[in-house]
Amino acid sequence: MLEPLSEELVICTPVGDVLLVGEVLRDCEVVMEGLCMLVHLLPLKLQALDVILGMDFLFTHYASMNFHRKEVTFRKPGSTEVVFRDERKIISTSLISALKAEKLLRKGCTAFLGTWLREVEFTIELLPETAPISQAPYKMAPSELKELKVQLQELVDKGYIRPSVSPWGAQVLFMKKKDGILRLCIDYRQLNKVTIRNKYPLPRIDDLFDQLKGAAVFSKIDLRLGYYQLKVRESDIPKTAFRTRYGHYEFLVMPFGLTNAPENFMNLMNRIFHQYLDQFVIVFIDDILVYSMDKKAHEEHLRIVLQTLRDKQLYAKFSKCELWLNQVVFLGHVVSADGVSVDPQKVEGVANWERPVSATEVCSFLGLAGYYRRFIEDFSRLALPLTALTRKNAKFEWSDKCEQSFQELKKILVTAPILTLPVTGKEYVIYCDASRQGLGCVLMQEGKVIAYPSRQLKKHECNYPTYDLELPAVVLALKIWRHYLFGKKCHIFTDHKKYHSGKANVVADALSRKLRLPKSALCGIRASLLSELRGFKAVMTAESSGSLLAQFQVRSSLVAEIVGRQPEDSNLQKMLAKAKQGPEAEFELRTEGAIVKHGRLCVPNISELKGAILEEAHNSAYAMHPGSTKMYRTLKKAYWWHGMKREIAKYVDRCLICQQVKLVRQRPGGLLNPLPVPKWKWEHITMDFLFGLPCTSRRYDGIWVIVDRLTKTTRFIPIKAKSTLDQLVKLYVDRIVSQHGVSVSIVSNRDLRFTSKFCPSVQKTMGTKSKFSIAFHPQTDGQSKRTIQTLENMLRACVLQFKGNWDTHLSLTEFAYNNSYQSSIGLAPFEALYGRPCRTPVC
Repeated sequence: MLEPLSEELVICTPVGDVLLVGEVLRDCEVVMEGLCMLVHLLPLKLQALDVILGMDFLFTHYASMNFHRKEVTFRKPGSTEVVFRDERKIISTSLISALKAEKLLRKGCTAFLGTWLREVEFTIELLPETAPISQAPYKMAPSELKELKVQLQELVDKGYIRPSVSPWGAQVLFMKKKDGILRLCIDYRQLNKVTIRNKYPLPRIDDLFDQLKGAAVFSKIDLRLGYYQLKVRESDIPKTAFRTRYGHYEFLVMPFGLTNAPENFMNLMNRIFHQYLDQFVIVFIDDILVYSMDKKAHEEHLRIVLQTLRDKQLYAKFSKCELWLNQVVFLGHVVSADGVSVDPQKVEGVANWERPVSATEVCSFLGLAGYYRRFIEDFSRLALPLTALTRKNAKFEWSDKCEQSFQELKKILVTAPILTLPVTGKEYVIYCDASRQGLGCVLMQEGKVIAYPSRQLKKHECNYPTYDLELPAVVLALKIWRHYLFGKKCHIFTDHKKYHSGKANVVADALSRKLRLPKSALCGIRASLLSELRGFKAVMTAESSGSLLAQFQVRSSLVAEIVGRQPEDSNLQKMLAKAKQGPEAEFELRTEGAIVKHGRLCVPNISELKGAILEEAHNSAYAMHPGSTKMYRTLKKAYWWHGMKREIAKYVDRCLICQQVKLVRQRPGGLLNPLPVPKWKWEHITMDFLFGLPCTSRRYDGIWVIVDRLTKTTRFIPIKAKSTLDQLVKLYVDRIVSQHGVSVSIVSNRDLRFTSKFCPSVQKTMGTKSKFSIAFHPQTDGQSKRTIQTLENMLRACVLQFKGNWDTHLSLTEFAYNNSYQSSIGLAPFEALYGRPCRTPVC
């Protein structure tokens, strides 16, 4: 009779099950060879055993065992000795073929039909009106035919295939494995073409890795012949038929190579592990990864997974299983507690990858590189030259850019970094960038990189200005990482709007940190430093403190290059020879070897040299995209070449940024009556405000434009729309009065800042007269209005080319404006103010 125990017991069975028991059957009788013995039994749910007599029973009844004779002897004092022998014969099981089983059944042998009862059955649905497809077998070498016969017999013996009379028939071929073993493959490509695709989704690999955040212990399980553990629907078995030299066969189990095989097996695995997925198990087809935070939890998780496989009669290949690991290779990646990295074995062949000679080989290389693109920053930009070779109707021409892209991708793949896994609850930071080569983003968390997504520009996006491309880069990041960012706050940094200092910008800060060395280390590099300074022809002067002062003159390398390449221009040499014969030489040769014309350096007819000069004079931060007339007036002072004015005009007309930011203007009709010309510099000035600009990181949203009416010298002062009177007066004193003195008069419009605040205050304290323009008559101060129009064009061009906030470029914009030719005075404002031209990198 059952009696309750004082406390529950935890019992581990021989098959690994853990059971709880709270009752006991006392004094049960066990009779062996006429001997009656009492024993206490615990009722358990055992799978294949009726009773287990443990050590306590054997000890109580004085039992001794002889394993060789398979005997148990009971020698209880006062009782007769009893010997128990096991007379049963153990019959081993063996695997036989279906044909042999049929013969045994015909002879009257007893048999039991073994079937797989799965939740999923493999089916092959064909397109309507599809006729059976049969192909002649491939020709094989004698060694392959020998291997074919062996493998066919093995598949028949295991019950995986059977002889067939199906009208279908695929071809058979062999593929050699890494170890040299031949693998039998069925060419189902023709069948796959007429098969309706199964839309069951395969999991995204990056989504699988996202589930591993915080995991530290891993076990990988690889199923043995996973596909062969799934039956084919009876009506679809004939469609799997294949033809060989030794007969026609068809599969009873799901073969490799069929189009819907991965989806069907993935369906089965998801059903089996449904309640454990993304908790401590992730599955990709027949690869199973068990992950846990610590070893204690991993022990329980691993037991549950193995027991589930056992219950479902799915078998793993022990040689391919890896258990209790701190780092595991899974789906071509190395997973650890630190994050995810590239599998070195997968990319070790990349370093020796030969240069592709066709678009197909380029696609193969990009396929491998693209699989690991999340580890490569700006992958789309780096791969752009190679991607262009794979486009439709593109001619295959391997250029230097392709070679550079190929080598750079190989180098980065081999040295790819470890990416951290995202952790819920921690703040995300996104860095976005855009260029003509593509869009790129970086997702970070606590200063660690999670991924580097990127993409190339679409056809219509190639026409966007750079600042308009910044927004698609942000949209790309938000779309790709929506599942991370949805419902959460994050910080987004772009070159277009948000400015962040070195402390906040972790990415840039890593590149801009200074290396601090002790004094002894600095003394160690003194010799090499002195050698480099001597190479610059520096003049060394010893100071009383023992330090050395190095002085050297900086000269433009462009001028030296022009002088060095003048002999390459034959026409220039002919003109010089003619000039030497005439009394009044138009060309002359200076002592340093430079050919000049009326004091202007002659530029040889070399397109790259002229292009460098035009680039510096038009696109640099010192020029800010001047018009053709201003640009010509600036360059003609220092350089000369044939057709110079025409080439400058053509260069400016073709400038994409100028076309985007500048309007076509014509001279207005009618006579204009300008204001009287002042007698001295900065005595009479004009001023105006430019508001409505994008707010910068320093909160500036406007510019105060002040122009000297005589020299046309201009000052651009960044201000805020909410600036107070005291702030405006302080700016005026610091930037104008301190440098140019107190003005006699100020011409401005009727802005409230002038009429009610600034001008009355300046007039009262400094004696400066205020002159206001008539309402709706901006021509009164046309000088300031025209300057503002030019300023807007320069700022647009500057931000397009150099990016960033406009206020960071304002000082160079002011420099470029004051150093450009003004037709109203016939020279640059800087020269009019200081009496000599300003020196620039060009001239």
